[in-house]
Amino acid sequence: MQIFLSAFEDVPDPRASNSRHDLRELLVIAFVSVLCGSTSCAEMAAFGRAKERLFRDFLKLKHAIPSHDTFSEVFRVIDPKALDAAFGKVLADVTALLKDGDVIAIDGKALRGARDKDESARTRMMVSAYASRLRLTLATVTADRGMELDAAIEALGLIAIKGKVVTGNALHCNRRTVAAINAGGGHWCLALKGNQESLLSDARGCFSNLKDSHPVGSSMDTGHGRKETRTAAVVSANALGRYHEFPELKGFAKVDATREIGGKVTSQTRYFALSWMPTAEVLLNTVRDHWAIENALHWQLDVSFHEDAARNRKDNGPGNIAVLRRRALDVVRRDTSKGSLSIKLKRAGWDEQFLCSVLNEM
Repeated sequence: MQIFLSAFEDVPDPRASNSRHDLRELLVIAFVSVLCGSTSCAEMAAFGRAKERLFRDFLKLKHAIPSHDTFSEVFRVIDPKALDAAFGKVLADVTALLKDGDVIAIDGKALRGARDKDESARTRMMVSAYASRLRLTLATVTADRGMELDAAIEALGLIAIKGKVVTGNALHCNRRTVAAINAGGGHWCLALKGNQESLLSDARGCFSNLKDSHPVGSSMDTGHGRKETRTAAVVSANALGRYHEFPELKGFAKVDATREIGGKVTSQTRYFALSWMPTAEVLLNTVRDHWAIENALHWQLDVSFHEDAARNRKDNGPGNIAVLRRRALDVVRRDTSKGSLSIKLKRAGWDEQFLCSVLNEM
C-alpha cells in the first residue's frame, strides 16, 4: 500500500491548509472502494466505515473516515491529470513491458451520466491511450464539449510512443494527430473515412488495379453464433503524403470484412492510412488490436463499474472518479489467479485477504 501513498504525494492539494483529512489517505480509501465496487462518493464513505479496521492497518486516519461530502469536495477540486499521473507511477513497471510494434489505441468514451438534462450525452468524455497487448491504460485526459481531438493529442504527449503503433478512428486521421505521433517517433494506422474525402478517394484508387499476385492476408473468427472473415491488402501511397500534406504517409490498407449471424450476411470495407508498410497479416492484427480499447476497456467499464449510470456531474468530479475506475481495472488485471474480472472485483470486496493480495501485487 505504501506505493500508492507515495505516488499520491505528487497530487497537488488545492484545499485550505487546515483541512482535516490527509489527501493521500482519502485517495487510497476512494481507490480501494472503487476497486471493490463503489460507484459514488456516498458509497466510498460507507465502504470506508465498513472497512475502517482494515484501513487502520496502514493509514493513520486521525479524523476517522471522511464523509461523503468530503470525498465529493475533494474530487471536485483536484486535477484529474495529476491523479492519473500518480497512478502512472504506480504502474510504471508494467508500462516498461511495452515493446516496439505494440499497439496503442486512442479513443474517447462519453461519461453519459455526467451531464445535465439539457446537455448532449457526449458533453463530457474521457480519452484514453490504451496498450492493447498489456491491457493497460497509459494515460487518460478529460475532454469537455467536443474537445476529444485535443485531449487525444495531449494524451499522446504524456506517453512514450517511439516504435509503437498508434491506432485511432477517423476523427484522429488528421494532420495534427499525425504530426504529434511523428514527433514522438511512433507509427500510425488511422481509419480513413469521409472526413478526409480527397485522401480516401486516392486510397480507393490505389486499390482499383491490384494484380491477382498482390499479397493479401486473411483471418476468421467464430463464436457466439457469429462467423467473421476478414481479408486485407496493403499498398504504397507513393507521393500522396506530400500531395495531401500528410507527413510520413507511406501506404494505405483495405480490409474487407464479412459477418454471418443467424444466416444473415453483412459486408463492410474499411480503409486505413499508414505511416509504415506492414504485411497484410500484421495489418490485420493491428486493426484487431485496436478494438481492445472498446472490448477490454470501455465495455468493462460499463459492465463491471456501471460507468454509464454514474451520476457524478460537478466540476472535476466526473473525470477524477473515471480515472479511479480505469486504474482499478488496471490493478485488478495484474492478479493472475483464476476467475473472471467481474468475480475478482466482487471478491475483492468480500475477501480482505484477496484484496490485500491484489494491492500488494503492485
